[in-house]
Amino acid sequence: MSIFPAPVWYNDCIMKFLLTAVNAKFIHSNPAVYSLKAYAGLFSHADIEIAEYTINETPDEILSGIYERHPDFIGFSCYIWNRETVFRIIPELKKILPDVIIWLGGPEVSYCAEEILSAYPEVTGITTGEGEHSFSELVQAYEKDTVDLQNIHGIVFRKSGNTKPGSRASFISTPPLILDDLSAIPFLYQDTDPQRFENRILYYESSRGCPFSCSYCLSSIDRRLRFRRMDIVKKELQYFLDHRVRQVKFVDRTFNANESHAIAIWQYLKDHDNGVTNFHFELEAELITEKELELLSSLRPGLIRTEIGVQSTNQKALSFVNRRSDFSRLSSVVTRILRAGNIPVHLDLIAGLPFEDYQSFSRSFDDVYSLHPDELQLGFLKILKGTQIEKDTESCGISYRSFPPYEVLSTRWLSYEDVLRLKKIEAVLEIYHNSGQFRNSLPLLEKQFERPFLLYENLAAFYEKKNAAAESFSQQKRFDLLLDFFEAFGEKNQLSLFREQLTSDFNLNKRKRYRHTF
Repeated sequence: MSIFPAPVWYNDCIMKFLLTAVNAKFIHSNPAVYSLKAYAGLFSHADIEIAEYTINETPDEILSGIYERHPDFIGFSCYIWNRETVFRIIPELKKILPDVIIWLGGPEVSYCAEEILSAYPEVTGITTGEGEHSFSELVQAYEKDTVDLQNIHGIVFRKSGNTKPGSRASFISTPPLILDDLSAIPFLYQDTDPQRFENRILYYESSRGCPFSCSYCLSSIDRRLRFRRMDIVKKELQYFLDHRVRQVKFVDRTFNANESHAIAIWQYLKDHDNGVTNFHFELEAELITEKELELLSSLRPGLIRTEIGVQSTNQKALSFVNRRSDFSRLSSVVTRILRAGNIPVHLDLIAGLPFEDYQSFSRSFDDVYSLHPDELQLGFLKILKGTQIEKDTESCGISYRSFPPYEVLSTRWLSYEDVLRLKKIEAVLEIYHNSGQFRNSLPLLEKQFERPFLLYENLAAFYEKKNAAAESFSQQKRFDLLLDFFEAFGEKNQLSLFREQLTSDFNLNKRKRYRHTF
């Protein structure tokens, strides 16, 4: 049996639970900790608080913030962006709060729980999978006189006794309990002061699971789709609209997996638009129907933003990672959305997929760039714990970083030198295309090259000659460099026109007193 005595202070005071998130930026929020608190509140009146910090704060700042709250139980939400910060804090917490109980949860620890527990004796246990039910049971258990962890769903913890530390026999893992009814979770932000979210991005979930099985994605592990009831969803959307939240990002992995569900939400947003709030959705373009396209084209410009994962146009690469694709269909849908002019479109590419070499990726880049998305993200394959691609690394000759974000370093088809070249291309793509600051001058520059990829490849090499990272240059310098680049690669008889367009772009992004002519 693994029965732990209740804390000595149980009979003297109410136990205090602190759910802690360390976000990438201040504008972000962490929906996981809000969901855990909301669900646990259905079964307990425990004192549960939420603390949100950022990776830009020092460990000392986070430590002092936690200490001043005097928690008895701390739960950390762990992701690739905060792993380093969280694991620097944990050993120090036990020095200043020696009796505190520490639990971890989230994708960064769920699939290597025993490894984490072996390395960090300060951690009592780890919740795995969906955490709402597990945390709720933990709260109820710690409120009792004794805590029997074996009766709690979806956790990994150490056995009591003298079992040799680090051996598999020294841990107990309990099966998770999946919430079939997503509507059973109360609204995440129901008990939160709306002022807490001023000028921040809120995250919302109307469905859970994904119908696809892309081998690099954690969502592929559970393909069961569950939807929140529409009457509940509409009430919760109204909360965002009433409080004029700046941006709401749906975390649904494939938002339009169900046509009627997607249409009902978009129609509600259209009918109740406050003119301020915008909503972000991850879509599968090939699933978008004619009815959905017609509705999307009727929305207020800026009401919604879309992100569509293309990843590659190399069919062999896509097939290997279990991703279906009809690029012709995708192109048609994306073109329709962009032609309407009211919805920004963000397209994703992934470099480093098996069977895609440098030249193949350059063709994928050209294919997707030719659709003229508002943003084109050149991302790199991440080998996440628990995914199928992690099991394929040896057969594919994949080498990747041992630390977050676990990005690919090389594959059988893509060398590390190729990865470095693509990283430099990514940097100039962000500056000149994705910034939206060169909308007049960039089209003329594109015409100077046979293919879009060649433009950015040469631009990256041009920057490298300046012996400085592209990101380090000032805005003025970036414009000056682009003019120098056109003088080196562009047609001489178009230089005057390019100067005019560059001047227009510069002045559109500057105040009147900073007007400048190139």
